[in-house]
This record gives sequence, C-alpha cells and structure tokens, in this order.
Amino acid sequence: MTMSENQRNLEAGLLLNKNRNDINECRITVAVLFSTFAAVCGSFCFGCALGYSSMAQTGIINDLGLSVAQYSMFGSIMTFGGMFGAIFSGKVADIIGRKGTMWFAQVFCIAGWLAIAFAQDTIWLDAGRFSTGVAVGLFSYVIPVYIAEITPKHVRGAFVFANQLMQSCGCSLYYVIGNFVHWRNLALIGLIPCILQVVTLFFIPESPRLLGKWGREKECRASLQLLRGDDADVSEEANTIKETMALFDQGPKSRIMDLFQRRYGPSLVIGVGLMLLQQLSGSSGIMFYVGSVFDKGGFPSSIGSMILAVIMIPKAILGLILVEKMGRRPLLLASTTGMCLFSLFLAFSFSFRSYGMLDELTPIFTCIGVVGFLSSFAIGMGGLPWIIMSEIFPMNVKVSAGTIVTLANWSFSWIVALAYNFMLEWNASGTFLIFSSICAAGISFIYAMVPETKGRTLEDIQASLTDFLQ
Repeated sequence: MTMSENQRNLEAGLLLNKNRNDINECRITVAVLFSTFAAVCGSFCFGCALGYSSMAQTGIINDLGLSVAQYSMFGSIMTFGGMFGAIFSGKVADIIGRKGTMWFAQVFCIAGWLAIAFAQDTIWLDAGRFSTGVAVGLFSYVIPVYIAEITPKHVRGAFVFANQLMQSCGCSLYYVIGNFVHWRNLALIGLIPCILQVVTLFFIPESPRLLGKWGREKECRASLQLLRGDDADVSEEANTIKETMALFDQGPKSRIMDLFQRRYGPSLVIGVGLMLLQQLSGSSGIMFYVGSVFDKGGFPSSIGSMILAVIMIPKAILGLILVEKMGRRPLLLASTTGMCLFSLFLAFSFSFRSYGMLDELTPIFTCIGVVGFLSSFAIGMGGLPWIIMSEIFPMNVKVSAGTIVTLANWSFSWIVALAYNFMLEWNASGTFLIFSSICAAGISFIYAMVPETKGRTLEDIQASLTDFLQ
C-alpha cells in the first residue's frame, strides 16, 4: 500500500469519525425530551403565578376587602420573593445540583399556593405570594441553565425557549380558567404542575457539566451517555468538559468580585442589560395587571384575557421555532421593535382618549396594543435573555454571574410591578411612552452589544466573550 493510499485511508477515517460525531450532536433522544419536560414543569408553575394576580384581583379585593395599594403589594411581593430566591439561586444550584434546586424550589411553591388558597387576611396572602416568588426566583436561574447544559448545541436555543413557552402556557391557562374559577380554587389548581415536577425529577439525570465541575467524571460520562443515546460516542464531549473544568481549576476559586474583572465585562453587561430591558419595558406590569389595562381602555377584561390566552401560546411556539432558524440576535431585535411600536400605539390611544378623541375606538386600540405587545414579548424578549444568560458565562463564574443577573431581573420586576397601577392612575399615556422609549434604547443596545450564539458550543461562546477585551 502506497503512502498516498495510507493518507487517503487516514483522511477517510477522520471524516467518518467527524460524521459520527456530527450525528451524535444532532441526535435528540427521549432522555433529553423528558428531562426538558421535567424541568419546564417549573416554568409552567411560574406562568401560573404570573397569570394569577390578574385574574384573582376582583375576587380577592371583594372577599378580603383589600385596597388598591394592598393588592399592588400582593401582586408585586412575588417579585420581591423572586429577588430573595435569586440571591441564592446560583450558589444553591451549585451545591445541591440542578435537580436538587428544582425540588427545593417546589417546597416554597407548594407552601405558597396553600397559604394563598386558605388565607383569611393579607398577612397569609402576602406570605404565600412571597413564597411562590422565592420558588420562581430559583426556577428562573436553574431551569434555563439545566436545559442549556443537557441539550445538543444545534437545538439548545429551541429547548431553552421551551421555558418561555411553558410560562406562556401557564399564564394562558389562568387567563382562561380565572374567568370561571374562584380565586381560592385557582390557587389549588397551581399545585398540579408542582406535584408533576416533584415526581418527574426522580427520573432524569443531573447536568453532566455540573458533574464534571464536581470532579465526578464517571457520573458525568454516564449522564452524557443517557442523554445522547446508548450507542453514541460521548468521549469528545466528555473530554471537552473535563479540559474546560481543568482549565478553570488552575485559577483561583470564583468570588462575586471576580465578575468585575475586565475580561468578564462584555458578558456581565450583556446579561444584566438584557434583564433590565426585559423588565423596564413594562412586561411584568402588563402581565400582572392586564385586567387593569383593559379596564382603563374600556375593553372588557374577561374577553381581553381570553384573547391573550389564545394568542400567547402560538406566539411562543413561533419563537421556539424561529430561535434556531433566525438566531438569537435578529429575533431579539424583532421582538423589541414590536414591543416599542405597540407601547407607542397604546400611548397614543390613551392620549387621544384623554382629549376626548376617538373614544369609540379606544377599546379596540387597547386590545390591539396589549395583544401586540405581549405577542412581541413572547416570541423573543420573554425567553431569549434567559437563553443568552445560560450561554455566555463560563462555569467558573456562572454561580456569581447567575446570581447577579437573576437578582437584577427580579429587582426591577418588583419596582415595575409595584409602581404599575399607580403609574396607570397617574397617566396611562405617559406610562406607555416611557416603556416605548426604553424599548427604543434597547434596540440600540442589542444591535451594539449582543452576539449571535446560535449553533456554537457553550465553551466556544464563553471563550470568545472572555477573550473579547484581551
């Protein structure tokens, strides 16, 4: 056999191995699907909690005699609980694992729904809402991180976007049944997805990247083998994880102040910036108190919530499909542009009404504006900041980074949710003009700062951002 034949055989062998690796990377196994389903049951709980405050408002105020200020505190205290959960989310997820954190979160979620269902005064009502907030604060970090760490790179964005899809499903369900079910029974219904997640978590593997970080190489490979299939060759992926963890272990242990090193600057600015944009756009306020917005515009809130329930799920499914076709960056730009335009549309609608113009059209304009805003939010800005957060931070700073980014999200969510009803009473047109201006600034931020991460490994994304300023 000649040297050229040997070389051709070697090249053919390398090509065959590469093709096998590509096939392994493209495979979506039942284990990945089921593990993702188990994780996003927590996202469904999150969505139920988001939709609850809007649909229970009239019943709780009438039954317990709450003022607008007291109900605003009830609605917003979930986000305050989210802040509390966010502070510990990264550290808890690293110490007891991604699965353990989801179990831990469900303790708070179940206790919260029970406290709300049997509350006789504002103390128990607020305590229950705060407890569910702690749970969703933990969920908001651990679910996208877990899904990003178990899924193949070519479908990672779509699978992590399932987090937003299930939030939309939970919210839509409550928008529908909240028109017919008493607020106490509505709280008890929230226990169903909680129990479902508690059970399904027993049957899924721990994150292989976290196992690699813990130094449990054998369990890391076993987890990868289960997720990629029994006949898949996971040696390359396992070695990449091992090498990455070894590289991080050579340096000093991560501290919160390490995030403020120059090399982590781009990742931190992108992560925190997207979370601030998500909340300061007014999304939390509209979702928590959508009934108040419809009432302000003269549109029946029961009909409006039903329309939202019908629209939100298809829009979230569209976002799940587009995230791997269009990419993160174009979808973020399209979503934020839509939110900006529909906020501006609402601002003009309420402005015309304040001057006695187009009164008969304001209810229709309100419905179009709210549905358009939340649809634009659902296809991109609702889920993509969490996808990007799960992708851009290296494992050695992911705990600190996840804590800061998640805390930033819930802090500003609390501010917006608490102030929203008061802002609507002050000036509805001015409120949406502010939100529209923030979205416009967000378009510039995304265009200038946010990279495309579609189809890239986590290690490649993190290395490129870490080296950006070197």
